[in-house]
Amino acid sequence: MKNINRVIFASGSGTSRAPMATAIFHAIAHDRPIICEARGLIVQFPEPLNQKVEAVLISNGCKLSDYSSKQLMDSDFSENTLVITMEESQRQKILSEYTNATEENTRLLNELVGDELEVMDPYGGSVQTYGLCYEVLKASIEKLMRVLEA
Repeated sequence: MKNINRVIFASGSGTSRAPMATAIFHAIAHDRPIICEARGLIVQFPEPLNQKVEAVLISNGCKLSDYSSKQLMDSDFSENTLVITMEESQRQKILSEYTNATEENTRLLNELVGDELEVMDPYGGSVQTYGLCYEVLKASIEKLMRVLEA
């Protein structure tokens, strides 16, 4: 996937898993410059990062400064952009609602990296639940780096 120069993580309101994945992506060293952003699928108005996500990121040495959620738009899709979702239902929503979304440029994270399970939604859980989500995302994103550089 050497032609990919932009990755967008997309999920729910864009305040938890997508920005967490983006922060992890930025924290992992990679061989070539890849733009990484987070988007929400249902963003009525910009919202800050979920406080539990922020706490987990800080405790793991990651930072996402001045973050606010943004709606995924058709203009986000381009020839060299890969949109990655956390759940198959989110992927299907994108494929059905966005003209520029295709099977090739819209992928499910766990399938892309060969993991068995989707990334669970920690919403409403404890900080420990968000921490577990972080650990799962970190392992998957480390594998994603190898996929992108192959």
